Amino acid sequence: MKRNTKTALITVCLLLTVAVVSAFAAAGGTSDPLASLSYLTGTFTDAVDRQVEEKLDASDQAIRTGTSGTAGGAVSTWTETRLKEGDVLTGSTGTGVLVLAGSGRVTFTGGAVVDVTTGTTVSSGASLSVNHRYLVAEDTTAAFTVTSKTAVVDYQGPYVFRYSGTTDYNAMAAALKTMHLFQGSFTGYGQGYDLEVAPTRMQALIMFIRVLGEEDEALAYTGTCPFKDVAAGSQSAKYAGYAYSKGYTNGYSADTFRPSQTVTASQFVEFILRALGYSSVETSNLSQTLSKALDNGVITQGELAALQSGSFLRADLVYVSYYALDAVVAGGGSTLRETLLDKGIFTAGEARQAAAMVTSQRK
Repeated sequence: MKRNTKTALITVCLLLTVAVVSAFAAAGGTSDPLASLSYLTGTFTDAVDRQVEEKLDASDQAIRTGTSGTAGGAVSTWTETRLKEGDVLTGSTGTGVLVLAGSGRVTFTGGAVVDVTTGTTVSSGASLSVNHRYLVAEDTTAAFTVTSKTAVVDYQGPYVFRYSGTTDYNAMAAALKTMHLFQGSFTGYGQGYDLEVAPTRMQALIMFIRVLGEEDEALAYTGTCPFKDVAAGSQSAKYAGYAYSKGYTNGYSADTFRPSQTVTASQFVEFILRALGYSSVETSNLSQTLSKALDNGVITQGELAALQSGSFLRADLVYVSYYALDAVVAGGGSTLRETLLDKGIFTAGEARQAAAMVTSQRK
């Protein structure tokens, strides 16, 4: 193990612990702190040193033996990762965890985990608050488990990841991005995927245009946009104006599109059905949209059940879009993937690279 890495970890642990102890001391008075400076610089330092060393050695051994479904080590700076439901980050003394998006819970059998943001300890089984920093205390091993479809997590210190076999929406987003069918937003974390939030009508329209293989045409559009609530001259106006001119959408009304309004599963799947040729802009009643998608092989029975329950998030938009590539286009024997490949939207190499990214099973 590298000495400078261990030293950095110890320093981080000390600084975070001093911050926590200071918060507790303020509540009880500086004349009677809950932990002395000599304890922090002596006993605590020795404990952190010993336990970080042990965890690093154990993690190195796990990596050397190629433990399936796990990865471990230690980092001295905050490191960001995308995780999926059921993934577990196990940390020990000095490990810091910060959930940037999504949800999770922490469990431990002894010791303590501190919410550094509030200066309080948390109970085992407690849900994690977004943008709160959690610190694993001395002689504690804690498991941080993702409970949402996806999550973005920052971590620091010794760690071991155990990955679940649940649906990997993160991999699907990366695969679609590799094929130029999905892009991130301006969000500064999680690669801008924003899989944890509900998609808007504009985002759904843009995805629809991409799976048609017509994004270049949309961005080159110079005509007018009839919708007053879409900023004139913006890129959004190009997408909306192009889609209207092609008869792909009528908008929310004759002169409004409501670009920021969130979409439902049925509304987005309707766009996918139109891209595949199984529906058109004349369809206004979407009550049978999901059933029609099932009948035409666009979604499975398991996906139908999933889309009919719970909130429709950008993770679901990515999922539906990814597997729609396997659906056969109406009136022909080619899949949507083959059609886009023939149009030159992505190369065969990019398609293979994207397929290799997604190893989870379809619902």
